[in-house]
Amino acid sequence: TSVRSFRAEALSDFVGAVLDGELEQARNLRKHLSNYPMLLSRDLTEVREWLRSKARGTERFGLVASSNALRLKPHGIHVKSAIDAPLWFLNDKTDVRSSFAMEDVATEFDIQGLELDWVGMCWDVNLAWSKDGWLARRFAGTSWQSINNADRLKYVKNSYRVLLTRARQGMAIYVPFGSINDTTRDPRLYDSTFHFLRDCMS
Repeated sequence: TSVRSFRAEALSDFVGAVLDGELEQARNLRKHLSNYPMLLSRDLTEVREWLRSKARGTERFGLVASSNALRLKPHGIHVKSAIDAPLWFLNDKTDVRSSFAMEDVATEFDIQGLELDWVGMCWDVNLAWSKDGWLARRFAGTSWQSINNADRLKYVKNSYRVLLTRARQGMAIYVPFGSINDTTRDPRLYDSTFHFLRDCMS
């Protein structure tokens, strides 16, 4: 059992099942995570409040997102705005640059090999659930580009695997609603992703 999964031996297996699109396996593994709280929400304020309410004493919490989650920007999540890692990971609650402020978000490159006690995982549609399984995309310029290369799809999934396994104690997942007025934030893809994750966690 890895150190960061001391409260959830099955966490890595659960995340693997989710990213493999194995709904029933994910549901079964979720049953073994009763001591590992999870929240799935469409409300970022709720996610932030949940993380604050769960952390005790010096337990650390913060927001993470994929480095290509560029359409979370309308929600105030700027993945291209680099964190100052020592300040983000080490400074206390009085510093707005620290993870505690939940203003700056860490990507898979910032947090790989590290962990927090509680994580708010912000999900964008660079990895979206569809009728054919997981759809990987890359945002370039003003639009999403589909990724059809198997190795590239694996790379995107692995970036989400890193982000979904950073929390020692528990995790909240935020999936926005999208916007009917913005073709880069198709509500149907956010909805299908949310519903799949909800089914995996039920």
